[in-house]
Amino acid sequence: MAESRPKPWPVNHWYVAARADEIVDKPLGRQICGERVAFFRRADGQIAAVEDFCPHRGAPMSLGKVEGDTLVCPYHGLAMDGDGRACAMPKQRVAAFPKTRSFPVVEKYGFVWLWPGDPASADPAAVPTFEWADNPAFAYGGGLYHVKADYRLMIDNLMDLTHETYVHATSIGQKEIDEAPVATRVDDASVVAERLMDNVSSPPFWSMAQRANGHDDSRSVDRWQVCRFSLPSHVMIDVGVAYAGAGGRAAPAASRTSATVVDFITPETETSHWYFWGMARSFRPQDAELTKTILEGQGAIFAEDLDILERQQANLRAWPERRLLKLDIDAGGVHARRLIARAIAAEQGTEGAPAPKRPAAAA
Repeated sequence: MAESRPKPWPVNHWYVAARADEIVDKPLGRQICGERVAFFRRADGQIAAVEDFCPHRGAPMSLGKVEGDTLVCPYHGLAMDGDGRACAMPKQRVAAFPKTRSFPVVEKYGFVWLWPGDPASADPAAVPTFEWADNPAFAYGGGLYHVKADYRLMIDNLMDLTHETYVHATSIGQKEIDEAPVATRVDDASVVAERLMDNVSSPPFWSMAQRANGHDDSRSVDRWQVCRFSLPSHVMIDVGVAYAGAGGRAAPAASRTSATVVDFITPETETSHWYFWGMARSFRPQDAELTKTILEGQGAIFAEDLDILERQQANLRAWPERRLLKLDIDAGGVHARRLIARAIAAEQGTEGAPAPKRPAAAA
């Protein structure tokens, strides 16, 4: 019998599985890292996550309803608790049913984080921390896209912003992005790709943000993009503009308009993922109307990425024998993939072994 091929994602990590407001009084079914999961809130408001499978006849538990601390199957009424135990069923004895798998879950920063790997290794304290999260000095607005593409293609996209000149020409793109060199550095759990553009004009999105921040968008600016990938699949991008010569990223607030682009990329299957996107800013954080305007603009920008990535995935499926070529601008994504592969190998106990041959279309 042929050995099963490991999935292209590490499992002993916290992944964003949902926005907290997606799980209120009804269960939510979602596939995370190949696992079909049913999420629901117990009576005390705590979220539970169990395999989306009724042990009686296999119906999806996520199609059922929540009663107290249990999730009730929509087919024959079996009630399951948050630990996966069958608790009750009308006129039936189900206490001896085998326990259904449950998953460690944490609600933090307005997101639901799931640990799809070994439950014994799940440490809630290991959920990453972010300066902008739960911080009244920042405003955050974001959304969710379901993308029919390998999650690593999204990581490639976010770690090389050269595509902005072409994909986002009317919003954040400009020719100087192509012309500015990229500096890439790597450590054990993250990759940083940095691009600086001095004495340029603000593209439309940043002109809008400068005006909203009370700044003169007609002046030349120094622009920066600092993309940080962290295991298992998060990308935080420090972006902004400052009046030319004022100090760039280190410029005082009176000269700088900046934000963090937030990207949580969670695998669904090998060719699809959940993309939780957003932007956190520290200027005018109480301005709800500005948050809405930025959210709408950012949503339109990321929709352009979605279209490209899904078409890219379709091409890779149609030409699996084709090898993707690598240039210096691809360094951030290439190193991110190496970190992912190393984490998978460590979990599989194959770290240091010869790497298996990958499909020709895998970058």
